[in-house]
Amino acid sequence: MAAVLETLTVPRASGFPAASLAPIRSSSVCALSGRRKPVKFPDIRGLKIHSSYTRGSLGSSGLNSILARRGARIVCEAQEISVEAAVPPITDATWQSLVLESDFPVLIEFWAPWCGPCRMIHPVIDELAKQYIGKLKCYKVNTDECPSIATRYGIRSIPTVMIFKNGEKKDTVIGAVPKSTLTTSIEKFL
Repeated sequence: MAAVLETLTVPRASGFPAASLAPIRSSSVCALSGRRKPVKFPDIRGLKIHSSYTRGSLGSSGLNSILARRGARIVCEAQEISVEAAVPPITDATWQSLVLESDFPVLIEFWAPWCGPCRMIHPVIDELAKQYIGKLKCYKVNTDECPSIATRYGIRSIPTVMIFKNGEKKDTVIGAVPKSTLTTSIEKFL
């Protein structure tokens, strides 16, 4: 769904130069500007903008006063970003000790930051890591940062999930598959 954005123009008398005002992302605020032809801007990630009616709650200068006179209030909230991943990354240096010498079966997700299907499967892998805690170790390998591991195991498509047991590759699942497919594959080796 494409977002339609508008830029409000403010007279110089308000104290704000018109060129310094940022576009406002909200369909109800777009209607406030009085412009009939919408301007399209790229989607902004990391912010949610809400508008609601609270007259005069924003102060008395610049853009805030214009919006307040027109009955709008803009609230920006940063989206919550997880700092610590539930599934730790593997590097070339840690591959041997964490995967090949593990006492538990190990699930490895081969992924890359630019891969859309990889982002779809991340929450599934995180759930599996929590579900099988104490029975299975789960790790992620960024194929851009560790291409030697990906080459060694013939990774040609991502996401690819591999299961290792006793240092040997036992099973491979390619693509963004449902949790049930991965669970079936895991259960064979527990």
